[in-house]
Formats: sequence, C-alpha cells, structure tokens
Amino acid sequence: MAVEPLHNEAEVLGRIATRDQEAFRQVYTCYHKRIYNFSLRLLRSVQLAEEVVQETFLKIWLMGEELKTVNHLEAYLVTLSRNKSLDILRRLERERRSDRKLSWSEAHNETEEAILLQDTRQLLDRGILLLPAQQRLVYQLCKQEGLKYEEVALKLNISPLTVKTHMQQALRFLRTYMHNNTDLAIVALTIMTGFL
Repeated sequence: MAVEPLHNEAEVLGRIATRDQEAFRQVYTCYHKRIYNFSLRLLRSVQLAEEVVQETFLKIWLMGEELKTVNHLEAYLVTLSRNKSLDILRRLERERRSDRKLSWSEAHNETEEAILLQDTRQLLDRGILLLPAQQRLVYQLCKQEGLKYEEVALKLNISPLTVKTHMQQALRFLRTYMHNNTDLAIVALTIMTGFL
C-alpha cells in the first residue's frame, strides 16, 4: 500500500524543527512502516530494521533548523535509512572477518600456550627437585599448597622470617635455573602464570 504523503510537509517539518512532538508523531506515523520494510529487505533482520527506524527518526528529531532545507521528506528518509542499513551491513561484515581471524588466532595461540605451559611445568619440576630439602619444602607449601608464611612457619616449627628467606632463595634459584635452561617465552609465561 502506497504511503500518502503529508499535507503541507514544509510546515510540519518547520514545527518539528521547533521540537513539536505532535508534528513528529505525524511524520513517524506516516513513514515508519515504509522505512521499516525498506530496511528489513536490506538487512533481513527485524531487530536491525527496528534499529534503523529508530536511528532514522532520531536523526530527523535532532536536525533542528536544518530540517527546513529538506524538500522531499520521503526520499530523504529512504536515503537516510539506506545509508544506515549499509553502515550496519559493513559493520557486520567487519565483525565477521574479525571473528574469523580471532577464532583462528585464539586456537593457534591456545595450542602454543598449552605446549609452552607443559614444557614450563616439566622444567620447573626439575628445578624444584634441585632445591635444598628445606627450600623445596617451603616452596611447595607456599606456592603449590597456597599456605601463608605464618602457616608454613607453624607447620615446620620455624620463624616466618626463615620461611621468607627460604622462599626468596628458592625463587632466586628457580628463576636463574629457568632462565639458563629455556627461552624468554617460557620465562615470561612462568612469571605470568604465577609459577615463580
């Protein structure tokens, strides 16, 4: 069904320019179905078509005095909605491309990180075995069991300061050991994952 154009379009637009809500309602009632159907054909999405309708009419409401320069409102609304629809299609295409790249990149990175992590754990375990017995015990209780210095001190019947000293020495040795036995990527990963 064809849309019947507004009578005295220039006068209605002039009223909208002065924030006349009734005039705006007239324009919306007259043209929103046309804009919605046009956008729906382009976007094939009810939600996106509604978004275009809202943005198109919001633009009209916000134009103010500039509205008085519009000669043929229906053509102007269609042009606005077409441009907004094309913007959305471009945005969706960019998102699709970005998602494809991201999913490949994430899968690739996750595989690399899993291998690095496994190598790191094995290397760290070898380093821990080389620690003096007391340092090894303190390190395991603090880092692997998550106990606080005070808890370890009570458990081993030593002072918290001694626990701290053992921990510092263990960490210093392990960092040097990791650094000397691997590349920078594994050292960085070890620090980031909180092993050291």
